[in-house]
Amino acid sequence: MTKEERKKKKKEGRKHVVVSNLPFEGRPQKENPNGQHKKNQIKTTKYTLLSFLPKNIFEQLHRFANIYFVAIAVLNFVPVINAFQPAVGLIPICIMLMVTALKDAWEDLRRYKSDKIINNQHCFIYTRKEQDYVQKHWKDVRVGDFVQLQCNEIIPADILLLFSSDPSGVCHLETANLDGETNLKQRRVVKGFLHQEPRFEPELFQNKIVCEKPNNNLSKFKGYMEHPDQTRTGFNSESLLLRGCTIRNTEVVVGIVIYAGHETKAMLNNSGPRYKRSKIERQMNMDIFFCVWILFFMCLIGAIGHGIWKGKFSRLPPFDVPDANGSFPPVALQGFYMFLTMIILLQILIPISLYVSIELVKLGQVFFLHNDIDLYDEEADLSIQCRAFNITEDLGQIQYIFSDKTGTLTENKMVFRRCTIMGNEFSHQENAKRLETQKEVDSDDDDWTKCQYGALSSIDTVRCPGRAKPLRRSQSARAHFQCHTRHRSVGRCDSAQSAVAFSSTIEKDVTPDQGLLTKVKDATLKLETLTAHKVTKPSLSTGSSITDFFLALAICNSVVVSTSTEPRQRVIIPPQMKSLGASLEKIHQLFQKLKLSSLSQSFSSTAPSDLGESLGPNPTVVDSDEQDDLSSNSCGYSTGISYQSSSREEVMGKQDILGAGSSSLEDVLDSVIPEPEFCYEAESPDEAALVHAAGAYNFTLVSRTPDQVTVRLPQGTLLTFDLLYTLGFDSVRKRMSVIVRHPLTGEIIVYTKGADSVIMDLLEDPDKAKDPIAEKKLRKIRAKTQKHLDWYAKDGLRTLCIAKKVLKEEDFQRWVNFRHEAEASFDNQDELLMQTAQYLETQLTLLGATGIEDRLQEGVPDTISALREAGIRIWVLTGDKQETAVNIAHSCKLLDQTDTVYTINTESQETCESILDCTLEEVKRCYDTRKAEHKFWGICLPPQAPSSTIEAAGPNIGLVIDGKTLNIIFQGNLEKKFLELTKYCHSILCCRSTPLQKSMIVKLVRDKLKVMTLSIGDGANDVSMIQAADVGIGISGQEGMQAVMSSDFAISRFKHLKKLLLVHGHWCYSRLARMVIYYFYKNVCYVNLLFWYQFFCGFSGTTMIDYWQMIFFNLFFTSLPPLVFGILDKDISAETLLALPELYKSGQDSQFYKLPTFWIAMLDAFYQSLICFFIPYLAYKDSDIDIFTFGTPINTISLTTLLLHQAMEMKTWTFIHGFVLIASFLLYFLVSIVYNAICVTCNSPTNPYWIIEKQLSDPTFYLLCFLTPVAALFPRYFILALKGTCGKSSLLEAQKLDKLPKEKKKLAIQEWKKEKERISTACQAALSPGNASLGHLQVSPFTGQESRDNSLKDTPSPMKRHAGDWVLNRDRSSPYPCPGHVGYNKSSPSSSVRPSPDEHLLGSSGSEAFGIFKDTQTGSPGASSRGSHRRSQSSLTI
Repeated sequence: MTKEERKKKKKEGRKHVVVSNLPFEGRPQKENPNGQHKKNQIKTTKYTLLSFLPKNIFEQLHRFANIYFVAIAVLNFVPVINAFQPAVGLIPICIMLMVTALKDAWEDLRRYKSDKIINNQHCFIYTRKEQDYVQKHWKDVRVGDFVQLQCNEIIPADILLLFSSDPSGVCHLETANLDGETNLKQRRVVKGFLHQEPRFEPELFQNKIVCEKPNNNLSKFKGYMEHPDQTRTGFNSESLLLRGCTIRNTEVVVGIVIYAGHETKAMLNNSGPRYKRSKIERQMNMDIFFCVWILFFMCLIGAIGHGIWKGKFSRLPPFDVPDANGSFPPVALQGFYMFLTMIILLQILIPISLYVSIELVKLGQVFFLHNDIDLYDEEADLSIQCRAFNITEDLGQIQYIFSDKTGTLTENKMVFRRCTIMGNEFSHQENAKRLETQKEVDSDDDDWTKCQYGALSSIDTVRCPGRAKPLRRSQSARAHFQCHTRHRSVGRCDSAQSAVAFSSTIEKDVTPDQGLLTKVKDATLKLETLTAHKVTKPSLSTGSSITDFFLALAICNSVVVSTSTEPRQRVIIPPQMKSLGASLEKIHQLFQKLKLSSLSQSFSSTAPSDLGESLGPNPTVVDSDEQDDLSSNSCGYSTGISYQSSSREEVMGKQDILGAGSSSLEDVLDSVIPEPEFCYEAESPDEAALVHAAGAYNFTLVSRTPDQVTVRLPQGTLLTFDLLYTLGFDSVRKRMSVIVRHPLTGEIIVYTKGADSVIMDLLEDPDKAKDPIAEKKLRKIRAKTQKHLDWYAKDGLRTLCIAKKVLKEEDFQRWVNFRHEAEASFDNQDELLMQTAQYLETQLTLLGATGIEDRLQEGVPDTISALREAGIRIWVLTGDKQETAVNIAHSCKLLDQTDTVYTINTESQETCESILDCTLEEVKRCYDTRKAEHKFWGICLPPQAPSSTIEAAGPNIGLVIDGKTLNIIFQGNLEKKFLELTKYCHSILCCRSTPLQKSMIVKLVRDKLKVMTLSIGDGANDVSMIQAADVGIGISGQEGMQAVMSSDFAISRFKHLKKLLLVHGHWCYSRLARMVIYYFYKNVCYVNLLFWYQFFCGFSGTTMIDYWQMIFFNLFFTSLPPLVFGILDKDISAETLLALPELYKSGQDSQFYKLPTFWIAMLDAFYQSLICFFIPYLAYKDSDIDIFTFGTPINTISLTTLLLHQAMEMKTWTFIHGFVLIASFLLYFLVSIVYNAICVTCNSPTNPYWIIEKQLSDPTFYLLCFLTPVAALFPRYFILALKGTCGKSSLLEAQKLDKLPKEKKKLAIQEWKKEKERISTACQAALSPGNASLGHLQVSPFTGQESRDNSLKDTPSPMKRHAGDWVLNRDRSSPYPCPGHVGYNKSSPSSSVRPSPDEHLLGSSGSEAFGIFKDTQTGSPGASSRGSHRRSQSSLTI
């Protein structure tokens, strides 16, 4: 085979080829080219009836402990070394394996039943024999079959869409079963199959389909269809119907099966979350190895002791039995045999039941987690989901939290707030006022009731002649009534809100800006001059740009339009509008006919709704009936028109101006332009917010098809744009574009919206402008728009830029050809599609930008503040602009007013390294150098867990860094210095970060700092971050369920994280940690009793306790109390844990379970075993009792000691705790009495017959059972009492608080907090001025060469080459800032007043820099009072 042939074969192996099955129907399966593909039957079960037993045992033997106990049981079958009866030795391990096997069998049975239901669902498959679609089971579907699906039917396999009953070739999908998203998705018929007969004919299909191999990428799919004439048609994921989705709003669809069964994308994604081992489990495994070494050492002592004891006999002892040949083995071999015998005897030193007990405890903990009413979201009807049962205790040891911002800290309900068009900013102040009162209006039910029935009875309507209707929410929230009272909307349909995503009232209601409203009216009236024969050249006129801006908001999206009466039925063309065909020309002729000389003035007074808004600058009133038609309920769009109230006489006066003509005009316009109510199905909240904003200015999106999109203008005109192409949004391009043909001018226009960081770089170069005036205007527009974007970002708004581009016909056709070639390619399709998109989206004309508010979730500031008090470092990783993220960080208390914030933005590795070095040097001076230093990678760091006093002495430092700088850090091997700096920071904010960067940051911190990490997010872009952390938490919010499905725990609100960690996390960790320690202690203590006896039996391996009693001891008598302890015990109440978050630090420091704790428990176990053995030994010394009579008191004393030890560990006493302890104690006596009474010859030659009965009649037995446990537990009890009396542990203090009455407890907690604040204040005051001074590092875009030269000129060597690249200066909002040795910036108190749109954002602050760096940063007279973050325009980015 030649090299070319091998290359071709390898290339063909990467392809998935599908042909129709119809030509091969009835022929052998081997002749069908599709026979190599998998069938559609799925099987998620792991076992069959025959394979269950061997396969399950094999899987259980993957656990080291199980292998150990099986090996011990096998050794016991060797006669030379057996310590017990072989069959009896199998009982413990068999019971453990059986319990686990039953659990696995039950889970597999559930999977089998689920598979059976799915495989036997029905669908319709076309067969040549019947010449029709025949009903078959899903399991009978094959690749290459033609499947017909109807509305509301679930898709059985991955199907390529070839036919849709929709005239536009569109099929609507609901993907809730796949990703949890409820909004509808559009799928389109493959190109070339759109215009077909009413019925699809599968037998005419003779094409070959070539696509990619099966993979788990839900969002990507590529391939092509090869026709009989060798031509190709490309297709992508827009034509693929995924298994598990549901057909909606489409009567019939037909497609061909591409992937079936386990090759479908849904099944390939069904691997479940990765297995994670908890920190306690890792520590426990290490301690088990320590136990193995202890066991080895004890067995070695037994073997040596046996050899020494045998060596003391001058002749062979009579109890030695020779082998079959009559010879005796040598002493060394006998010692080895005894070593193995001792292993069998002392095997329970390794706790065999520990793993099963841990699983049961975690199930109980998860049960109480799931049923916590405080973690239930009533609005969403969701409670916490625990998807990983094996890491509940990790919730109590978290040290770092990595959080997304949008949808995690915020509500992900996008609300339009401001916009800038052609450099003119429109503040929408009335809209801001409405949003401020929105929450109050929604929540105050009492005021609503009063307003509805009382106070507003006289003012809630604006009456006009003829009719009057109550104002709806969109009006009443904006009207300026004299009493300033607002009320709820009348008759709103809340039930409809759940049907449409991103359609809450607060998202839809937008109050227009009055100045912009006037300009919109003027601009839209000028559209009358545009006709198909008069194509105007693109210009920079404000009027046309305003129109284009709102048209872009309305059509540059993928929104599906439906009506309020049929919420999920897509609107193609409204029938009433389509039949009437209103146009601007008709409206203009109507105006001329009515001969209204003062048309604009009259309309500014009466403002008929059919023309949208008044043309005058100060509109006063609107006809309530007309305005009511424009308003919408919760399903419809909101016109958002703002009017001032006027007296009834003024209304009547204005009406008289129009006279009789007014009514006729109103009647005619009402008949021409109906007012439907629309619902918008958007894939993202940003899209919905922009469409609602356009609707507020009466640029209403009324319908969308694959080929056309229709918008209604303010005058009522319907503009139907031919939709030529849509370039969807992706995370690489960070923008979306639509290519349309303008219905009036015939121009081909590209409307683009996207991130400002991307769009601003794609704008046309002003230097290439032919006209100097145009060049100057372009530069001015760009500068002003950038300034407005900075304003929006500082206000915490999400920003988007809007741009357009007019294409020539020949350029567009050439681009279409390139695009078709890219779509038909296979190997490098993604790269070619990206190139064609980037080729088109250049030389754009900037139209404006928008600012959208994403509000904080309720309780976020309080939650973050509590988590910071708990010693948790919080990182926020977001893709938003830096200024937006910083503003949100201040709002949610991630950054405090007194924090010192370092901002690092650079694109140079050398500069980045210099910044990190200097920042580290500056920060280290603020910490006490006398602190004990820890190291990682050879780097000196502060202690991992400083005390609260020391921590208070150090300043609170925040770090802000962008995605470009992160790339430099990862690529330039600067991770060490970066991590060292972050160790000093309480909060870190990473802006403009990609999903890959988020995952890399989490892995870097987790692996290098060896800390416990938690990631929390709500979207698909957070999945990699969630899976990389030790604990992943998904929020079931507005962006579907992909984050939830990849997480370990799922919550509905960020505020639930507070109780989840501080309360349940603390409880789960403390319970499980103390239970594991108790298990080790219990088993070592009990085994040592057998070990001490070996010193008195010649290390022969015999026991003084019956083996059945030993089995019952671990399985029944001492197993239940630790389980109850691990599930129900509460060392501190939930109220105290929430009130004192610093108590959480005990889990971070692993106070309950670490290496010293383990060894202390081992020493205590050895001591107690000595007491429990030798006190009875001394009591029965020189007596004639038998071996079991000696062992029974020891067994009873041991049980009493272990149960009392467990009682001392319990911090909570309930009926269940007491009952379990007493029941375990009584069960021992009950079983022992029955067993000793019936066991006559069950353990020959020695039997425990009637032993316990005799002991119960002996007073010595009772005395030993009382005194020995007291002596054994006295040291532990004394130490615990001493710690409780003299100890200063915060946990002990909190436990004392819980014992106080409720009122005293509340006062004590308040005093605790005041004392902590006092200590913190004292420590801060004790800091020297030099140490207290921290800087604000920032490297951001440089705008002036002169400033660069000045900064370089005054910078001494050796830092001169970097001085122009970054600035270090003091920026701290402390009330009493101390001048520092590096860059102290003394500025006057800042004002909270926002500069006007015409003012510059930043002016000279007059600050003076000291130290080694020249301060070129300018201050803002209008900056926020926070003052801890200020944008610099005078520093440089290389």
